[in-house]
Amino acid sequence: MRSPILGLLLGATALGTPALANAPAQSPRPMTRVAETPEITLAAAAPARSLRPQLRDLDLATTTPQVTETAGDAGFDRWIKSFRSRALASGVRASVFDQAFRGVRYNSSIIKKDRNQSEFTKTIWDYLASAASDTRIRNGKDALRRHNRTLEAIERRYGVDKEVVTAVWGLESAYGTFRGDIPTIEALATLAYDGRRGKFFEAQLLAALKIIQNGDIPAHRMTGSWAGAMGHTQFIPTSYESFAVDFTGDGRRDIWSDDPTDALASTAAYLAKSGWQRGKPWGVEVRLPAGFNYTLANRKILKSPAQWAALGVTDMNGRAVPNSNGQGSILLPAGGNGAAFMIFSNFSAIEKYNTADAYVIGVGHLSDRIKGGPPIRGKWPHGDRALTFSERKELQRRLTRAGFDTQKIDGKIGPLTINAVRAFQEAKGLTPDGYASLTLLQQLRRSGGGGGKTPKVLR
Repeated sequence: MRSPILGLLLGATALGTPALANAPAQSPRPMTRVAETPEITLAAAAPARSLRPQLRDLDLATTTPQVTETAGDAGFDRWIKSFRSRALASGVRASVFDQAFRGVRYNSSIIKKDRNQSEFTKTIWDYLASAASDTRIRNGKDALRRHNRTLEAIERRYGVDKEVVTAVWGLESAYGTFRGDIPTIEALATLAYDGRRGKFFEAQLLAALKIIQNGDIPAHRMTGSWAGAMGHTQFIPTSYESFAVDFTGDGRRDIWSDDPTDALASTAAYLAKSGWQRGKPWGVEVRLPAGFNYTLANRKILKSPAQWAALGVTDMNGRAVPNSNGQGSILLPAGGNGAAFMIFSNFSAIEKYNTADAYVIGVGHLSDRIKGGPPIRGKWPHGDRALTFSERKELQRRLTRAGFDTQKIDGKIGPLTINAVRAFQEAKGLTPDGYASLTLLQQLRRSGGGGGKTPKVLR
């Protein structure tokens, strides 16, 4: 979706986990979210929902307007006429536009899904329990076996490990069992007309019309999620335009059909263009020594595995991580009381597909398990819960008013907020791991970090 997929919803953080300090340029895909992603048990006979965090903008209105279902909304009809002029001016043929919009209606159920977002997000350990569940691993191994010849050919062409492509497929559509059946033109037109992210969805709608015009898919077969993500690996239209490939050689880049070949190759092409290095790990679970300096757990701090080993950082068996992996940084997605990872350049490649830490770790770990690797061995702070959206904004407000400026009050726990958290922790003599937890918020409340309304200048 980014070029295939939507970016993740928690903005730069997934499931409430810290975002990376040097996160890549934002994906064309909408921000993803995990707030409503239930644990997914893949049953061979029953499709499961995608594990991609659901699409959504965090900065929602505090009240949800009443949406009325209408078969012929006059405002929507006027918008279509206005958009038609813009589409034709951008190169869409009138015949293509008129055929694609035949029968399109304002779909209020899509708006309800877009606005009906729970404030709660999953913890990363709950997310990973679904992302790399026994069933998902088993189904992934089976998918790899059944499509091995195709995946090996894709790996040779693009240099992206077949297990990683398979893992993306597993998280995006449960290996093709849940590709979405909502008409893409109707979904995107409804979202563009709604206006909350009108410019973004208009761009997606124009791209979708050009895909139809190009002959890759007829309008009536262009289906996907309610937010416009399509096919086996859930590309949004602009991502499709940039990265989709015709691997079968039939003249069409077909990511929708039961044959997943073009979709899997397109995913590999996307990762290859994002800098994937074949045969290199995305990351390695590590042990941190007693007394580890947690300020070193920062994406901007890169060291060779040998340099990390000199500081006492080893793999889970007590050995130095191979230096051949290149320079890496230390990631603590759940703070000092959770599992730790040494992450490498391939982490950034997956991150460009979806910017959420949890998603990247989910793809990487699932691919490792499909290869036969072990489960994550580090412990998680199971007593914690993820902060709600309003609590994340409160945390930012209180940090800023206490003198630790997060620079934005947006509910996204990104690098600026993590730096502010660390500064507060250091000032209070706490472990400076940058972990935005409920305990930290409670400490801010007790210390008198400002609540109440945030001045507009901070927003």
